[in-house]
Amino acid sequence: MTSEPAPISEAARHALEQELGDLHAERGTVAATLRDSDAEVGDRADEADELQRTDDLQRLDDRIAEITTRLRQADLAGPPPTDLVGGGSTVTVRFADGTTDTVQIGGTAAVADRTLVTADSPLGRALLGHRAGDTVDFQAPDGPQSAVVVSLGDPSG
Repeated sequence: MTSEPAPISEAARHALEQELGDLHAERGTVAATLRDSDAEVGDRADEADELQRTDDLQRLDDRIAEITTRLRQADLAGPPPTDLVGGGSTVTVRFADGTTDTVQIGGTAAVADRTLVTADSPLGRALLGHRAGDTVDFQAPDGPQSAVVVSLGDPSG
C-alpha cells in the first residue's frame, strides 16, 4: 500500500461518514453497559461479559480511528482525478460482451457497495492510470477479459 493519501468519491465519503455515526452510537451503547471500576465484582459469568464488552469497545474504537484517519487523508489528497483513473475515480467501462458498468475505484472493500472496485483487484489494477477511450486487459475469475474506459466521472452528473 502506498504512503500517499488517496482521494475518495463523494459516495464513499458519505458511506464512511454514515458508518462513523453508527459506530459512535454503538460505542455509546456499549460504554453505558460497562460497570464502574469501583463496583463490586460478580461471578465469573459477569466478569466474562464485562471482558467481552471491553473487547467490543476496543474494536469499535479501532474502527472509529481507522475511518477518521481515512477521511482526514482523503481531505489532504483532494478530489479524485478527472483525467486519469485513480483512487476515488468513478469510471464507466464497457466490457467485451457489450455490457457497461459504472464503478468506483477504492482502496478498501470495507464499505459494502457493489459498485466499489478495489484498486488492488484485477479490474482495479488494470484501470489505474488509464484515460477515457483506453482498452484494458485483466484476469477475471473465468479467464482473461478486456474492457474499454468509456468515461471518468459520475455519469448522472
